[in-house]
Amino acid sequence: MKATLPRIPRRFVPLAILFVVLVVIMPRTAKFNYDYKKGSPWPYETLISQFDFPILKTQEQILEERENAGTSVVPYYRFSDEIANTGIKAVEGLDLGRYNNVKPSIASGLSEIYSKGVISDARIKLDRRSAAVSQEVIFIQKNKRVQKYPVTEVYKVSDAQNKLLADLTKSYPSVSMDSLLSRGGVYDIIVPNLIFDKATTELVHAGSSDYISPTQGYVTADQKIVSQGEIITSEIAQILDSYKAEYDKVFGYDGPRILLWLGNIIIAFAIIVILYLSIFYTNPQIFGDWNRYLYLLTIFLLTTVAAFMTDKLSPETVYLVPFSVSALYLLAFFKKRVVLPVYIISLLPLLIFSGNGVELFVMYLVAGVVAILSFQHFGKGWLQFVTALIVFASLSVTYCGFRLIDTGSSNVVRTILFLFGGSMLSVALYPLIYLFEKMFNLVSTTRLVELADTNNSLLRELSLRAPGTFQHCLQVMNMADAAARSVDANVPLVRAGALYHDIGKMKNPLCFIENEAPATANRYHDGLSAKESARAIIRHVDDGLEIAAKSGLPSVISDFIKTHHGTSSTGYFYTAYLNAGGDPTDVSDFFYHGEKPSTKEQVILMLCDSIEAASRSLKDYSEESFSNLVDNIVSGKMKAGQLENSDISVKELGTVKDVLKKYLAQLYHERIEYPQQKSE
Repeated sequence: MKATLPRIPRRFVPLAILFVVLVVIMPRTAKFNYDYKKGSPWPYETLISQFDFPILKTQEQILEERENAGTSVVPYYRFSDEIANTGIKAVEGLDLGRYNNVKPSIASGLSEIYSKGVISDARIKLDRRSAAVSQEVIFIQKNKRVQKYPVTEVYKVSDAQNKLLADLTKSYPSVSMDSLLSRGGVYDIIVPNLIFDKATTELVHAGSSDYISPTQGYVTADQKIVSQGEIITSEIAQILDSYKAEYDKVFGYDGPRILLWLGNIIIAFAIIVILYLSIFYTNPQIFGDWNRYLYLLTIFLLTTVAAFMTDKLSPETVYLVPFSVSALYLLAFFKKRVVLPVYIISLLPLLIFSGNGVELFVMYLVAGVVAILSFQHFGKGWLQFVTALIVFASLSVTYCGFRLIDTGSSNVVRTILFLFGGSMLSVALYPLIYLFEKMFNLVSTTRLVELADTNNSLLRELSLRAPGTFQHCLQVMNMADAAARSVDANVPLVRAGALYHDIGKMKNPLCFIENEAPATANRYHDGLSAKESARAIIRHVDDGLEIAAKSGLPSVISDFIKTHHGTSSTGYFYTAYLNAGGDPTDVSDFFYHGEKPSTKEQVILMLCDSIEAASRSLKDYSEESFSNLVDNIVSGKMKAGQLENSDISVKELGTVKDVLKKYLAQLYHERIEYPQQKSE
């Protein structure tokens, strides 16, 4: 015989695809495998630089230099030959009387003064109120060249007047030179030939304050960085940070590429195995629910890709990524015991590949747990912002805790702002849950809560057309709620299923006794045969499925309509038919053609539906009567094989029975009889 290979289970196909994607997106460079902390000794061998690299400035140093550069504005002046020449020529036209022989000396003195430059005595005013004008240096543009000069090398107008007066007085001591210069108009000729350019001043200042060199100093190849056992100071930590940045950027991986690929394959395989086991040990039924299974893997992939790509493209932006929202995406369709391990595994790339992986892993682990807990209380409408603020607070506190034990060069304020932005972004991204709901044909917890709102149109129509059935559904919902909580079932799902399980009775409400008026003379089943009555009763399941399809109810709700009677019989009419001598081999009309319940929630609804209906016919409201009722109905369902396909355990079934017995005892407890007041 020809040997055949065993079939690969369907569940492993998407896992294999996920594995390939992880291997492809994993880093292709070597990791800087040194962990160090400022104030601690260097635990490794003496580290020697393998290449030249610049020492990067810290964010604090860059900000300080930028602030210093922005506190002082260097004025920008343009040298004017025309003004200087005009002033010198104006000397020739002056009338100095008998002292006209002084004119050449005046012209020579002005030429010397103008060659250095004259500026105004008036104070320079700028729009930039935060920056003061430098009193020490200025820029001068002369002959298309710009140079920086000390202010002391140029003259103010008043200084130029005093300089000319001093020089001429020295040359002509017998002349009252100050009166001559003033009376002859020489002082009026001295005007600024350095013209202040306000626009260029502000432009040059903006450029000088915006550009700050990101490096200081240089480390050459074969230079020692840190010795074994040496305490890591701030300076050494700064050099190590610079070395790590250059190593990750340029040095890369210098070993065989096959080994790098093999390492990535091993790590990716380990992550996939852990993911598979976490699902297997928390809720293996997920493997059978294809849509939910693919959705879980998709959310895991998105979170993992975000962790890989942000660290690869821009490590700083990792603080903007709202990882906690992925926990909420999972929480919408899975229980917390599934959500938490899957979320933790999706954060593993941060721990493995990020430079500050431990810090990021702990921060977002705390944020995810806080989001899961707080969203249960603040998950509706604007209250989601409360959840975002709580998540932001947890992230900030955890981040500050790491900064207290390891003060690094990171900009704390900038990082806190990033964390706030990421937390608020989670509110903006959460509505994508409705898109995922449509894409994967799932029903979120939020949608189930909306369906269980008795004010929606379909349930209001049920209450109007079949009020007795509506009250029955409400009572079943409350019973199922109590039972579901006792065995950790999906409470929102079972509540919604209970409200809609008998929705088909709207089409023929009087067929069911709970909708008949007490004083009705002609009852619906009067004159009908047992088979006809049974067909009319059974019809409400098909009618319910039809209404559910037209109303767009999710399939998980339709499943409750299909399974709440399973394949059991209409007991009253079935027994009446047999007692009347009916053919035992012709009884197919008395059996529901639905499906047996398969989930814990469907079993709970089936039991609560039968118990609530049967409890209305009780005459004895004792604990023993309630206990017998519950035991008989549960054992009857088991004997009829209605629970054989369900995932509820014997222990859970016992718990449900105990809860329902207590519920009936509280619902139908004895009440005292009020005494009649005697008449006078």
